[in-house]
Order: sequence, then structure tokens, then C-alpha cells
Amino acid sequence: MSAYSWLAGFAQTAGLLYFVGMFLAIAAYAFWPRNRARFDEASTIPLRED
Repeated sequence: MSAYSWLAGFAQTAGLLYFVGMFLAIAAYAFWPRNRARFDEASTIPLRED
């Protein structure tokens, strides 16, 4: 296996793990119970009549 092939495989694996980790972190933030009130309030912003 050449150095390029090894580096390309490592970069692909590292990138996949990075993006899966970021997705899980964002999903955990979005579904965390403490954030529910903030998101419920933000969901009504378009319906407010100022």
C-alpha cells in the first residue's frame, strides 16, 4: 500500500468520524430537554403579529 493510499483512507475515515460526531452533537443539542423552552419560543416567532 502506498503512502498516498494510506493517507487517503485515513482522511476518509477521519472525515466520516468527524461528521458523524458533529451530527450526533447537533442532534443531542437539538433534543436536549433543557433547550425545549427556547426552541418552542423560537418556533412561534413567524406567527407573531407585531
